[in-house]
Amino acid sequence: MKAKYILLFSFFFLFITCCKHDHTYSNLNLSFEIVENGMPKGWSISYDKQSNYSVSLDSINVKSGKYAIIIEFTGDSVGIQSISLVLPNNYEGKKITLSGYIKTDNVTDGYAELGMYIYPIRAVNMLHNGVTGTTDWKKYEITLDSISEQIQQIIIGGILRGKGKMWIDGLEITIDGKNVEKIQPYIPEPFSEKAKNDKEFDKGSHIVFPELTEQKIEDLELLGRIWGFLKYHHPAIVKGNYNWDYELFRILPGYLKATNNQQRDKILIKWINKYGRIPKCKTCQPTSESAFLEPDLSWIEKSNSNLKLKDLLYKIYLNRNQGSHYYIAMNDGNPEFTNEKAYGTEKLPDDGFRLLALYRFWNTIHYFFPYKHLTDKDWNIVLNEYIPYFINVKNRMEYENTVNFLIGEVCDSHAFLQKEEGIDAIGQVPALVGFVENKLVVLEYYAEKNEYAELKKGDVITHIEGKSVEAIIDSLKRYFPASNEAARLRDISREILRTKKNYIFVDYISSRTVEQKKLYVGSRDMYMYYRYRKEREDTAKCYKFLNKDIGYITLKRIKNTDVGIIKEKFMNTKGIIIDIRNYPSARVDFSLGSYFVSNPTLFVKFTKGNSDNPGEFTYKDETVIPKLANEETYQGKLVVIVNEETQSSAEFHAMAFRAGDNTTIIGSQTAGANGNVSTVVLPGGLETRISGIGVYYPDGRETQRVGIVPDIEVKPTINGIREGRDELLEKAIEIIKQGSK
Repeated sequence: MKAKYILLFSFFFLFITCCKHDHTYSNLNLSFEIVENGMPKGWSISYDKQSNYSVSLDSINVKSGKYAIIIEFTGDSVGIQSISLVLPNNYEGKKITLSGYIKTDNVTDGYAELGMYIYPIRAVNMLHNGVTGTTDWKKYEITLDSISEQIQQIIIGGILRGKGKMWIDGLEITIDGKNVEKIQPYIPEPFSEKAKNDKEFDKGSHIVFPELTEQKIEDLELLGRIWGFLKYHHPAIVKGNYNWDYELFRILPGYLKATNNQQRDKILIKWINKYGRIPKCKTCQPTSESAFLEPDLSWIEKSNSNLKLKDLLYKIYLNRNQGSHYYIAMNDGNPEFTNEKAYGTEKLPDDGFRLLALYRFWNTIHYFFPYKHLTDKDWNIVLNEYIPYFINVKNRMEYENTVNFLIGEVCDSHAFLQKEEGIDAIGQVPALVGFVENKLVVLEYYAEKNEYAELKKGDVITHIEGKSVEAIIDSLKRYFPASNEAARLRDISREILRTKKNYIFVDYISSRTVEQKKLYVGSRDMYMYYRYRKEREDTAKCYKFLNKDIGYITLKRIKNTDVGIIKEKFMNTKGIIIDIRNYPSARVDFSLGSYFVSNPTLFVKFTKGNSDNPGEFTYKDETVIPKLANEETYQGKLVVIVNEETQSSAEFHAMAFRAGDNTTIIGSQTAGANGNVSTVVLPGGLETRISGIGVYYPDGRETQRVGIVPDIEVKPTINGIREGRDELLEKAIEIIKQGSK
């Protein structure tokens, strides 16, 4: 799921890459008085794709000076139009405030507002009190706090969502109450180039491990913990003064020769001291008393290290780095793992690089995974367990499998191996199958004509190549990381009929008859072509009437411009069905969700990590579904359909719609992977992702792994599949009809 602010500020992202900082003038032109080529200098316009809006200067309707900006709806379909300014400098301070005057004329189906985005930290606008209707000039104000050296750009602007006209004039930006044009810009200290210029081990680590005794594994576990701790805490390392991957390879040869704890600790202390004295931190804060998750440093005390080493580690923690960081950046609480190399030139990474892969991933989860407390296995025991696995692998396939098993310990459906060598070369039986009533059932067979189909809808596959489906599932589970079993079986069903052979034999039950058939295996490309051909050819709108009283919406094809039309067309229906057995093609959780609430309604809160105190997660945002002043609330019944295909953004949408006044969610357990994704690259050119922020209901209930729990559980049946029925849709219609009696 992308951050909630991506919908609110999607227009701002157009300017992050296309706008250049202009350092040649100090006047930010906040009142639009400096004109260049007929438009205010320094400002950028993100024109609506359908050209439904016009943006121009107005010299008649002004608050002050010569000009104001007017944004006017001129088309047929409602969208979003904005004008934005990228500040030419960054600044330090506790609060940044954007104020300005707005005037409107007949703004409907949306609202006019100011917006501010601090990349990559936070975004804010007037979503909860946007200006609607016809209003005279009035001053509005929005504020963001926590201006820090992590920011890369400050973007401000005005937005019209919906119909009508809006004027903007007299903008002002202050930081801690001072006009930004009178403040000395903040110029951050650039990162050192030393880490990038270190090439010593580009062709290999040259590390060869001795026999792995229990003691040696414990020593390597301690090294991995300290290596990760220093990476995210030590001030000299986070400034980019050292290639931290290669520093591991420099200490390992001598470290592996240590024969006892005393020698080991002496090497570690000398290694840490190599990076210089630790300056006293004047801004380090203790872990918040309200922290949802606290940094886990218990391993320091539990280790069999000497007191001097423990004290040194505690000293580093108390004087840890604050602010910008070479290896980690927080994008509105979502971690971005910066300056990490995938070292993809070697088919099988050597011993040192394989250990690096384990250290990197383990510490990533230890410090920046919001759901570490929800893993099946205590994360503290994983590092020790996997050291021999990573060191002893013999070939590329073993390495990929070992990485995949490690990822699986996270229990996150966002976290799986993205790049597996040669996987797309494996063929596929042209059948879509799924688990229905705990059996592997044919949902679709892709053939040019029905008579060519080798299996029929509703056939139950019992054996593949002589092996029972149950046995195959047991053997495959470990290869399919997932948040819960519903998501795991979903993923297995997508791959269970893949093979390198030209044909496979399956035993199956069709019309109560047990049969065996030799099935043709086509290319993966052909399978994907047939599977998605119907979807590509389906140009139907995302909404339709099932009958005169019931509206239906699928999020698979929805566009932002559909929302206003849906609200108008379905207003007098008795019920609406929103089908989220798919992934939304656009973010409509707020814009469509507002239709179903009578008041602004809290529906979600987030936990976010802290690069200034790695391992700390705190509640940051409580987010509401807004209610616009001029928007009627839908009076009918809303039924939302979900199942195991509902994941991430789809689950977030379900949470938003659940906040409605009269909502029922039906279906089955969803995938249980909620929260923005963060990418992690690993040696060998491998890539995975993790959920980067924690997503919770307002009362603190988990969504990760649990998924969206339906109010009424409804699952398809084998008979329903055979008869071509959509039993979940039937149930949704039944609920609406019952509710209208």
